[in-house]
Amino acid sequence: MKKVYLAATMMLLAATALHAQDDSMRKLREETAKKIKNGEKDTTGRLWKKGATFNLMFNQGSLTNWAAGGDKLSLSLLGTLNVFANYKKDRHSWDNNLDLAYGYVNTTSLGTRKNDDRIDFTSKYGYDIGNHWYLSGLFNLRTQFTDGYLYPADTTPELVSRFFAPAYIVLSPGVDYMPNKEFSLFMSPITARWVVVMDDSLSARGAYGVDTGKHVKSEFGAFITATWNKEILKNVTYKTKLELFSNYKKNPQNIDVFWTNVLSMKVNKWLSANVSLDMIYDDDVKEFENTKTGVMGPRLQIKQVLGIGLTAKF
Repeated sequence: MKKVYLAATMMLLAATALHAQDDSMRKLREETAKKIKNGEKDTTGRLWKKGATFNLMFNQGSLTNWAAGGDKLSLSLLGTLNVFANYKKDRHSWDNNLDLAYGYVNTTSLGTRKNDDRIDFTSKYGYDIGNHWYLSGLFNLRTQFTDGYLYPADTTPELVSRFFAPAYIVLSPGVDYMPNKEFSLFMSPITARWVVVMDDSLSARGAYGVDTGKHVKSEFGAFITATWNKEILKNVTYKTKLELFSNYKKNPQNIDVFWTNVLSMKVNKWLSANVSLDMIYDDDVKEFENTKTGVMGPRLQIKQVLGIGLTAKF
């Protein structure tokens, strides 16, 4: 009889253990399923990576009884905004970037003048074909917000640019080499570019290479653009973009260059210092006079800005 009781007790304990094990396994499966669902939601939410950086730079200088001379007061204010929205899923990627900048400088001798003005939008689609290479298509628009002037020493200011005068529009299929998230090299042997001058007075002068009285000039050629964005030191970031275009229709050996560089040094969460350097060479912009020969022609255009101010990231 004792043997029967012992066997019954052992069977009861085994059944209880099996039930507890089944219950534990069921809970484990439920928790795992929840984690998988949450992971799927997180992955879906990360298809888009979006953000923005806003900088407001302010410079001020003053002189009192300064024997070496100079302006008594100078003030400058520059605002920049960079917005990006990048999509990535499987082999497909779609990168969108908008750069905006606008600045004014005021001095006691020269008055108020614009010292920066830029609208630059780029949208690029890519299909991964392996080994960091993508079949891509690129769209780029570059123009400005407000009127721009030249200030001759002895005459009134001369209007030389305004919104969509000029505007540069690029539509380009090609290949894109992206070995990492920091660097991109896009190349296209068949690129369409349009130079737009919507202002009547500027188009009547044939500004920016458009035919006299026309508002749009179409070009066809080869296009290369390289971008690099990297934190080179702790709290020090360098961003550069170089664009090269050769017009097959006219003087293909004279390559148009647009190169922008920004060095950002973060002081703390809100304060930063920026140094920017832009260089442009456009063979069709013959607005510059050689002081020795008196001949008008293209020149290398250089713009440099240094400032410290507020930074906000979103």
